[in-house]
Amino acid sequence: MIKEVTGSTFESDVLGKEGLVLVDFWAPWCGPCKMLAPLFEELNDEIEDVEFVKLNVDNNPQQAAKYRVASIPTLLAFKNGQLVDQIVGFRPKEELRTFINRNK
Repeated sequence: MIKEVTGSTFESDVLGKEGLVLVDFWAPWCGPCKMLAPLFEELNDEIEDVEFVKLNVDNNPQQAAKYRVASIPTLLAFKNGQLVDQIVGFRPKEELRTFINRNK
C-alpha cells in the first residue's frame, strides 16, 4: 500500500527522508491518474530502495502550488529532501522505471 502524504506531513514524509522519494500528485477524478496508480503500486513492490508516496491535489492545493504542479498526474522525484526531477502525465511502466533509475 502506498502512503498518502498531506501538506502537514510532506516535510517529514518527503523532505526529511534520505534517498529517493517519488511523489505522485493525483486526484480521484483524474483518468490518467487512475491508469498510473497500478503501475505506481507495481513499481513500489518491485523497487526496494525508493519510497513511493501519493499526494491528493484536491485536498492539498498548497503543495501542488508550491511545486508548480499544473497538470496531473505529476511525479516529483526528491533525493535527500531536494527536488531533482519531474515527469508529467501518464507514462508506460518501463519509462517510469527509467525515470526512477536515473534519479537514484
